[in-house]
Formats: sequence, C-alpha cells, structure tokens
Amino acid sequence: MKVPLLDLRPQHEALRDELLLAVQRVIDTQQFILGPEVKKFEEEIADYSQVRHAIGCASGSDALLLALMALDVKAGDEVITTPFTFFATAGAIARIGARPVFVDIDPDTYTIDPGKIEEKITGRTRAFMPVHLYGQCADMDGLLEIAKKHHLPVIEDAAQAIGATDRGRRAGSMGDLGCFSFYPSKNLGAAGDAGMLTTNDDALAERLRKLRVHGGAKEYHHKEVGINSRLDSLQAAVLRIKLPHLEAWSAGRREKARRYGELLKEAKPAIEVTPPFVREEATHIFHQYCIRVPEHHDELMSHLEQNGVAVRVYYPVPLHVQECFSFLGYGPGDFPESEAAARETIALPCFPELTDEQQAYVVDVIASFRP
Repeated sequence: MKVPLLDLRPQHEALRDELLLAVQRVIDTQQFILGPEVKKFEEEIADYSQVRHAIGCASGSDALLLALMALDVKAGDEVITTPFTFFATAGAIARIGARPVFVDIDPDTYTIDPGKIEEKITGRTRAFMPVHLYGQCADMDGLLEIAKKHHLPVIEDAAQAIGATDRGRRAGSMGDLGCFSFYPSKNLGAAGDAGMLTTNDDALAERLRKLRVHGGAKEYHHKEVGINSRLDSLQAAVLRIKLPHLEAWSAGRREKARRYGELLKEAKPAIEVTPPFVREEATHIFHQYCIRVPEHHDELMSHLEQNGVAVRVYYPVPLHVQECFSFLGYGPGDFPESEAAARETIALPCFPELTDEQQAYVVDVIASFRP
C-alpha cells in the first residue's frame, strides 16, 4: 500500500464546483488584488480567531516580517524565539536586521519553554515570538506574564495552528499580533501562497494595512517604507470556500490522532514509540502528527518509506546550527531539547481523508520493524 504524508485531492474534489465558481467570480469582477473578497475573508478570519482585526498579506513569512515592522523592531534589536521551528520564524527576524535569541523547547510539546525565557532578556530585547508548533499552542500564560512584567510585545507564530486554543483562547488572539500561513499544505490551505495577521490593537491594524502596500495609506503617498505584500483576491476566494469546513477538518485530524494512539498501544512495537503529548489546557489541530522514537529513528524511517509510507522530519536541523545563523555564535549542545527533538521525531501521514485502512497499515508497518 502507498500512504502519502498528505493528499489534498479528496478535499479539493469535494469542493471542486464551489472553488471553480469562486475563482470565476473573481475573474468576472477583475479585482485581483485586495478588494471585496479579501475584505470579507479578513472579517471572517477575525471572527473565527476571536480578534478585532485581520489583515491579509502575501504569505506567512511576510506576516512575521510585517509584525516586526509594525512593532518597530530594528537592526541591532533582539527577538526571543525558539530554535525548533520552520526557518521563516528566525528568518524574518534576521531579514529586518535584528538578532534571533533562542530559548530551548519543552520536550513534551516542542514549544518554547516559558521557564527559560526570562534569563535571555537583555536591554536590547524588543519582542517575544513563540511558535505554536505542529498545531498545538505554546503555553502562553507564563510567557504573557513575563512579557507584561518587562513591557514587551508578543508575536504569535501561528502558521501551523489556525483554530488551535490555549485555555479557550484562539491561536493569534493572545499576543499583540498573530501570524498565519495559508500555504497549500496547511490545515486551511490556499491555492498558492497567502498569509494573515491578527490583532486587537486598532493602531497596529491600521499601520499593518499601510505597511503591506509600501507604507502608504493613499496611493503614491508614503509615510514610511513598507513592503509589497498584498493578499490576492483569488486566494481569498478559495480560502472563503474552505473556511466553513475548517472545524470539521480539525476534528477529523484529532480523530486520526486518537486512533493512531489506540493502534500504537495495541500494536506494541518492538522499539519505544511515543505519541504526541497534548496539554490539558490546549486544543490541538494536528497540523502534524509526530511520534517520538529515541532509538533506531533513521532505520524506522527507512523501513516506513520502503513499505510505501511517506514520512518526514519537522525539523531535522534546529535553527541555531543552520549555516546561515553561524554568526549568532551558537553551536551543537546549546539547546539539547531542540536537538533531541530533531533527532527523534517522525511525522506520520495525518489528514482528515486518511482512511482507517491506511492508518492501520502505517501502524502495522511500524509494528513489523525489528532493529
């Protein structure tokens, strides 16, 4: 059997007619950049994410960059974040000329450890950027308390976590700004690149709307230097068709995660295989379903791939040891939990349309592995 890591075809096939009509509607209006589709989608995302404002942009990476710009983070400043995340998190900080300051992760949730943050604050710290990884929110209460104590803003990297909650609060609603990605593989995916920022701050929202169009509130009149990062109307139209289905898709992913846990427990693999940990206070949307395999990790991955099961490691090289960040002065051993997670995690196929037969096969292949 062949089991893909992700298959978008069933999702799109079910919505095919609606999606084509939405695209046709945009083509008929000839309003391809921003416009009414984007405005309506922003309103819908704001309502869904429990915030006052949502501001569309070209990608999740641009959302992070725009958030830093809106908070006046400049060259030489420091932003505290995690080394165990997708590159864009620290990449946005570096692009603006600031310095990523890394804090190790909690080994259970893979998100930033609030207990290790305060020791990294200096006179140059300008913001915190926690990442809600794999679809589970970081433990925000402790982090927000530290941020309030030191009068520092919080940017939530919620690229993988739309709809996830921490103590009933939606991802993107807890900090000063939330940043989302609608890359096609995300739980809510566009037909290309697309992003969004969320905030409850009226002034930040107004500034972001200017920054995404070269820093001008009025065409050809610029109060500051922004960037060109506008959400396409075609992408907004596609995402508006998908958004009403998001809760059901997230519930589907949680059901797949629950069943994996049961199947793995029943299978009793020959090696240690630990399912994902979900905090009691959190609602996980399982953008990724990552097991932990402390021993024989690479051999198990090869075994799965040889038997037709697509797997991947998110992320095999923590950011502090990426070549492009060598100037930061970090090295192997500096963030042991992040390095262990990079060595030991494996993402299994997990999407709403994954069949019971496919799931059972994935676990059977794991159970058949002998070191």
